[in-house]
Amino acid sequence: MANVTMSRRALARLVIFPAAAVAVLSVTAWQNYSRAVSAERAVENNYMHAVEELSLNLDNIKNDLQKGMYTNSVSMLSDLSEKLCSDAQSAKNSLSRLPVEELDLTETYRFLSQVGNYSKSIAEKCAEGGGISTEERENIEKLFDYAGKLSGNMWQIEQRIGDGEITLSDTVKTASQLGAGDPVNVTSGFSDFAVNDNNYPTLIYDGPYSDHIMEKEPLMLKGEKMIDEEEAARLAKKLTGGDLRLLTEEQGKMPSYVFTDERRTVAVTKAGGHYSYMLAAGNAGKATITAARAVEKAKEFLAGMGIRSVTDSYYEIRNGICIVNLAAQQNGVTMYTDLIKVGVALDTGEVQSFDMRGYLTNHTIRELPPPKISGEHAQTLISRSLTPISSQLCVIPSDGKNEIFCYEVRCTGLDGENILVYLNAETGREEEILILKIGSGGVLTV
Repeated sequence: MANVTMSRRALARLVIFPAAAVAVLSVTAWQNYSRAVSAERAVENNYMHAVEELSLNLDNIKNDLQKGMYTNSVSMLSDLSEKLCSDAQSAKNSLSRLPVEELDLTETYRFLSQVGNYSKSIAEKCAEGGGISTEERENIEKLFDYAGKLSGNMWQIEQRIGDGEITLSDTVKTASQLGAGDPVNVTSGFSDFAVNDNNYPTLIYDGPYSDHIMEKEPLMLKGEKMIDEEEAARLAKKLTGGDLRLLTEEQGKMPSYVFTDERRTVAVTKAGGHYSYMLAAGNAGKATITAARAVEKAKEFLAGMGIRSVTDSYYEIRNGICIVNLAAQQNGVTMYTDLIKVGVALDTGEVQSFDMRGYLTNHTIRELPPPKISGEHAQTLISRSLTPISSQLCVIPSDGKNEIFCYEVRCTGLDGENILVYLNAETGREEEILILKIGSGGVLTV
């Protein structure tokens, strides 16, 4: 995945706090007002949480359907079907918590009810020795298109919430009661959420790698000598050049001393005195360097810390900070489990943050067996709907906290999408599919 960028699609975040202050209030009146504000905030937060969950679940459904279009594996289809069922149920739960009861969302609910069941039925048929028919692949593609429209509409709604056009707690007013300058009621906003019934197929009856790789005991900390707070403070000062005070002591699988000078926060592990992470407050100004230069700066920073065998896998730009994701390499094999994130300010080129926890948890020298299949052969094992471009060896995490030695096959899809297929280097089994979403702030892998 070298030289591939990544940015996770930003979900709209908003909590609308009612501004109300009266110069002179009695104690009783103020208490009543405070209780009313707290109640409204609670309703607002509940709605906003439901919006965020719904948006995330619809994105997941869309992405898994797209993977279903390109999978060439019964086991992968089975995994996708289980995830689709789970995400569809979560989406229905989120939708039911929003004030949209008076809308006719029959088709939306029907889609959420059937999408998981349909893919599951295909997976069960394939498990019994059958194959995915042309009609079934076409139906999956139609479901993907429908899910994409739902997801797109949801994103527009989130933007309208962010712009103040839709208020979530104002559920008693109707559009006619609102003044011309007032925001539209949430129900009006969600009327755009429904998708034309003609786009819904008639059916006859199915995360990159940082979420779970830190659940293990850190390999790089095993057997390391424990340091005291004084030594940790010396290391923090060496990194930042300034005096920092102890903020807290983190426990868990990676106990650390955490220091701060109000602008920066630095964590140093108690075992071995390794830098765990650094965070800095504030946004960067106008960019003066490119993302490519920021990637070079990140590598130079790690080289200064003695970490040289890394490759950049993707980056994301947030608030003027280029967050570069790097993975360790061993004899040309990319270790996607050994992740480091480095944030470089695009105005100054300075490193503003880093996160070494994935690297500290997983980095070690592996004894990798010779691959039993070639990269050329791996490219022949992918779906006929994909066009292979290249292949390279890598290590990815499995759901069971283990690692899988794979070929990463870069492909293009039916509409020119960038697809990554991971095939077991020993068995040829399809282990994972990722879709690259290219945008101005990077490329998202899902």
